[in-house]
Amino acid sequence: MNFRLLNKASYDAAYSKSIAQSDDFWAEIAAYYHWETNWNSVQQCNMKTAHFSWFEGGKTNICFNAVDRHLKERSNEIAYIFEPNNPEEATTIISYQKLHDEVCRYANLLKLFNVKKGDRVCIYLPMIPELVYAVLACARIGAVHSVVFAGFSSQSLAARIQDCEAKLIITADGSFRGAKSVNLKAIADEAIQTCPSIVKSLIVRRTGEKIELGSKDIDVHDVLPKLSTNCEITWMDAEDPLFILYTSGSTGKPKGMLHTTGGYMVYTGYTFKNVFAYETGDIYWCTADIGWITGHSYIVYGPLLNGATSVLFEGTPTFPDAGRFWNVIDKHKVTQFYTAPTAIRSLAKESLEFVTKYRMDSLKVIGSVGEPINEEAWQWYNEHIGKKKCPIVDTWWQTETGGILISPLPNITELIPTYATKPLPGIQPVLLDEHKNEIEAQSGTGNLCIKRAWPSIARTIYGDHQRYIDTYFSAYPGYYFTGDGALRDENGNYRITGRVDDVIIVSGHNLGTAPIEDAINEHPLVAESAIVGFPHDIKGNALYGFVTLKNENPNEVELKKEINQYIADAIGPIAKLDKIQFTSGLPKTRSGKIMRRILRKIAEGDFSNFGDISTLLNPEIVEEIKNGKQ
Repeated sequence: MNFRLLNKASYDAAYSKSIAQSDDFWAEIAAYYHWETNWNSVQQCNMKTAHFSWFEGGKTNICFNAVDRHLKERSNEIAYIFEPNNPEEATTIISYQKLHDEVCRYANLLKLFNVKKGDRVCIYLPMIPELVYAVLACARIGAVHSVVFAGFSSQSLAARIQDCEAKLIITADGSFRGAKSVNLKAIADEAIQTCPSIVKSLIVRRTGEKIELGSKDIDVHDVLPKLSTNCEITWMDAEDPLFILYTSGSTGKPKGMLHTTGGYMVYTGYTFKNVFAYETGDIYWCTADIGWITGHSYIVYGPLLNGATSVLFEGTPTFPDAGRFWNVIDKHKVTQFYTAPTAIRSLAKESLEFVTKYRMDSLKVIGSVGEPINEEAWQWYNEHIGKKKCPIVDTWWQTETGGILISPLPNITELIPTYATKPLPGIQPVLLDEHKNEIEAQSGTGNLCIKRAWPSIARTIYGDHQRYIDTYFSAYPGYYFTGDGALRDENGNYRITGRVDDVIIVSGHNLGTAPIEDAINEHPLVAESAIVGFPHDIKGNALYGFVTLKNENPNEVELKKEINQYIADAIGPIAKLDKIQFTSGLPKTRSGKIMRRILRKIAEGDFSNFGDISTLLNPEIVEEIKNGKQ
């Protein structure tokens, strides 16, 4: 069975069936995978109580479907091409057979330390093959993996371990990031001092950093070679937990989003195949980290469920120079490339010489993920990377959704810069107004909600279902509230306009920050911008702009006038900025999202408590921006 959508007619038919005959539609997709026991019902979902069940009664295993199922036909085919941080280090090729053998070894390692079905395992590793092995090993034996991005501080790591009461942690001596290395073990050691649930810490060797093993530490490389390359599958109920992944909460306490086995498997496999138009022989590359949902769904599970070949990248976009991405694309003949708008904008600031020396003629599809992509970045990406021949899939989804919900489909959907365009089959987006009513008109703006559950929706916040209801289902009872605002055009295409809390009311006008930032970013000297509100005696709120320039030294007074003129021309005088501060960068999380909470406090002149900024990609920028406040 091939569930790839090939043209608009097949998309329209699939979408119609997914709404009118939802059970039949998803049962046909699920039948593509191996089920040890068939399900009793396709779905039992209640949007008011936030209880969701998919393929109940069915037994399967996502590791079996991602790895073992392929061995008969493609054991020698490539699952991963590991591209190390340092381009002078040799590439590692990992076949499906090699993947199977290493996953089994890691699964047997977990069993050696009495990890059982339902136990939580924290994984704190860099982007190396062992991270994939560890994730799949957990899935193989029914342990629940909780991957923590290897850039998080010891406090952030400890909070996540404590919340899920992880039994064991898998970490490394260190990680490479560009020209630097980080002692991961030291961070993990500090974290587990306050985590009594941890019984063992398994250490992978990567950097060769000198480390001392404590009473809880096990050197993986001392044990692994002695373990079998076979490990029996633990068959899982479709609703058994697969992983917990933490995402930022508005209260400061991270939310542990719990995803389960069957529905997540079905949805990520389906969306990977269709959003990226993957065909046998393609080479797919997602530049995200497995520590984020993008890496879970579209580096590990989605590609492997389709028997794909993926690039696994340890490095950064600018090491050893700003041509690294484009070099890797040529080196491995990448056909699908998926990255973040932040990366695109930062590379667009660099000389085009870093781009033009590479052909990149293997590319067929390019994509963006993590935030709405602004038009200038979209056009640069389209012209210089896609050569105006590669569809851009501007994907919208969240940690909570498990998979992509709204996205163009290559060579099917008409592309519109800055628009995520159409929902995928099974997804019913709606716009709700301030009175909680659906906006019936074809075009309009409102709060983006989803009307019906889909297979990969998070089942709960681990240990706190009431918080799950309060966060996602209380504002608009009967709907999943995404927290995003959106615009829908007359053809039913969606454009995400930003978080609803990024809508600022100025003199009674609701102003979304994303369109204002888009207007600013059109200026030829502007690399990036972020808009926040601050209290104003007359307007209620006024707009404060933090603007990063493209390595220029302009007349700042004139440039501020020009920026406001760009805004006035694009949106209207009401959206002009009261204050503009030029910065060398913006505070960002490791996934590239701008920390507007910090910028909002600076704009308000409140320097009292920025919270834990150690998890930022560039924590030093906070002090710089604070000192330069207008």
